[in-house]
Amino acid sequence: MTEIISAPAVSTTQSGAPVTSDAHSKSVGADGALILTDHYLIEKLAQFNRERVPERVVHAKGGGAFGSFKTTEDVSKYTKAALFQPGTETDMLIRFSSVAGEAGSPDTWRDPRGFAVKFYTTEGNYDLVGNNTPVFFIRDGIKFPDFIHSQKRLPGTHLRDADMQWDFWTLSPESAHQVTWLMGDRGLPASWREMQGYGSHTYQWINAEGERFWVKYHFKSNQGVKSMSGDEAEALAGADGDFYIRDLQENIAAGNFPSWDLHVQVMPYEDAKTYRFNPFDLTKVWPHADYPLIKVGTMELNKNPENYFAQIEQATFAPSNFVPGIAASPDKMLQARIFSYADAHRYRVGTNHAQLPVNAPQNQVNNYSQDGAGRYHFNAPTVPVYAPNSVGGPAAVEPAIAGGGWENDGALTHSAHSLHPEDNDFGQAGTLYREVYNDGEKARLLETVTGAVSGVKNAGVKERAIQYWTNVDAEFGAKLRASLGAGQVESDAEAANKV
Repeated sequence: MTEIISAPAVSTTQSGAPVTSDAHSKSVGADGALILTDHYLIEKLAQFNRERVPERVVHAKGGGAFGSFKTTEDVSKYTKAALFQPGTETDMLIRFSSVAGEAGSPDTWRDPRGFAVKFYTTEGNYDLVGNNTPVFFIRDGIKFPDFIHSQKRLPGTHLRDADMQWDFWTLSPESAHQVTWLMGDRGLPASWREMQGYGSHTYQWINAEGERFWVKYHFKSNQGVKSMSGDEAEALAGADGDFYIRDLQENIAAGNFPSWDLHVQVMPYEDAKTYRFNPFDLTKVWPHADYPLIKVGTMELNKNPENYFAQIEQATFAPSNFVPGIAASPDKMLQARIFSYADAHRYRVGTNHAQLPVNAPQNQVNNYSQDGAGRYHFNAPTVPVYAPNSVGGPAAVEPAIAGGGWENDGALTHSAHSLHPEDNDFGQAGTLYREVYNDGEKARLLETVTGAVSGVKNAGVKERAIQYWTNVDAEFGAKLRASLGAGQVESDAEAANKV
């Protein structure tokens, strides 16, 4: 008996027009800038940002603290950013978080951890919005709402569902590197203090002469990197759901100030054009042998918030908050987040969220923005409300040295990035398993993945999950199949025919 599967419905916009691609934003050439006229990308992200009121759609559960960052090394040949000049000390705020759980979820669920830093620099606020992993599940922001939906709850039962998680992951092979991190020991950090932080994306640095470089940020914990077992995490989820928040607050209150050393990898601008894989792909890491770590300075957390809601819940971090000497890259996830994060804050906290004390820059703000809910700061009535003007209002100044950017040319297209010789979705995941994980970590990974995949009810999805891990590493895939007690898993239709 042959199972008849009807063709899926055609994706449409909210107005009913057919959608060309659900997987690729429209860009100027395969590696080029995303465009504002990709109305489906904008509609999809804007709708996604407004799904919940008022809790964050993602990174809802978290905590944070204030501190300072001191630049101890000289990286001025790479960037003119004021906060990264030798000896400069900058006030900062950090918010740690989990990704998928709601505001009341336990801290110790297996999940990536957000690592969002706001630097209150003399040139304005610089926000670096990263995670405790150097990679992510997807490489194009148009898939972000779908990814998060697959990790949240079913609309009918309001329960989490292993089938939709693995259905999405196995149909998105670029997720393999991040999933291998997540299912490994670092998926359960012992505390926020004892984990690494990463900017994850590739960014651009520009020096005083206008030279451009590509960079990746690495925050190395001076407390060491420690993990907890699955049994410990499960016990804490029941005994102390706020364990990470409590640990950070109590250590800072006791004067045990956690710190991280910031390092960067620096890639010469021209290298990106011929590098062996796409250096702007968020699912990839740059080998340290090619681009070694360069120390920049040290971040220390030394002050707990006085009011959680005012200073942590209302804190807003946006990748669009750059300062001179730092800019975006062709990373498609970064470009989408540049719109999405600021838009989410305008919705969740309010259009004037940047005027709240925790979000306000330390330098003076001059612009023609006015009105809107929650307006607090405003210009004197003598300041004009438009530009250009001839009565002394603020005006933009073209810098002597051009800011960041890159060359773009090509037809508008929905596609993945242009291919490089070593672009492969499973290659780095396999390297992580074979060359980074030790025998104990490999054994625990197998136990974790077995537990996660065993919850999948759909036989076809389960078989794809086994194949997914076989593509990461053939030996691991065979062990997983044996651990699950699965032969060649039958399809639902084949199983039905035997009844």
